[in-house]
Amino acid sequence: MSAVPRPLLLCPVCASPLEEVGQSLACARGHRFDAARQGYFNLLTGRGSPFEGDSVEMVDARDRFLGSGAYAPLRSAVVDAVLQHSGSPGVVLDAGAGTGYYLEGLVGRSPGCFPVALDISKIALRRAARRLPGGISIVWDVWRPLPLADGSVDVLLNVFAPRNAEEFVRVLAPGGCLVVVTPRPGHLSGLEAVGPLLSVPAHKADDVLASFGGALVETAREDLDYVLSLPRGLARSALVMGPAARHAPAEGRSGGKADGAGAPLEVAARFTVQVLARGGRSSGRADGTDG
Repeated sequence: MSAVPRPLLLCPVCASPLEEVGQSLACARGHRFDAARQGYFNLLTGRGSPFEGDSVEMVDARDRFLGSGAYAPLRSAVVDAVLQHSGSPGVVLDAGAGTGYYLEGLVGRSPGCFPVALDISKIALRRAARRLPGGISIVWDVWRPLPLADGSVDVLLNVFAPRNAEEFVRVLAPGGCLVVVTPRPGHLSGLEAVGPLLSVPAHKADDVLASFGGALVETAREDLDYVLSLPRGLARSALVMGPAARHAPAEGRSGGKADGAGAPLEVAARFTVQVLARGGRSSGRADGTDG
């Protein structure tokens, strides 16, 4: 972990600033949080969170799938959006960072930024901490007040993850931007051969924009579509890595000898990449038209 910019982190107990003290984070009131052996910090206190983080099975599947390059075009689009709309970002928070795949891509093209990976899954953050030695990885529940100071984040990423609109607005710096990725109807169609899919509501990107109630405006929107040719094993990883895994029968999630059997599957990748910012010019896309 590199030196944490100040002021950035807040104590989850008393909201005082957190400072680095050796391999720990501590506040002036004596609350202390030690780094885990794998390099992340767990700031959840008390009874933790009622929400379940990604399992080992889900994180392993995500690493296999992302490591194949299947979402490399999406990562490039996210990084392009950040660099086009923020110039040279300082603090970049990924709320729902998982294994740090998208932050790693940004650091590769903007090495001066300070990445903050936030996720509820300790298992995922073990890998994020390895990928992001120059940043910090924090176990946290995005539905709670974020342990970050007001206006401390230059860029906020939210890729297939829950959004806490009020907190996102609070921590975003003046002139900062939020980059959101959501799936579109038909995303991952073709995976039905290996297990059931969850439906994607229409106009999801418009719902994202509406959730901010005008506090942020949309400055850009891009739809990204391409077709993946996935061997059966990788197709199963695509299913298991996401929320559909919690609804699939065990036999549809398992690996094993049958993973390589059969012809590759043609699978649709359909995303929307939005950029939201304080003030600025709206893209005119809030009505869901392609305009």
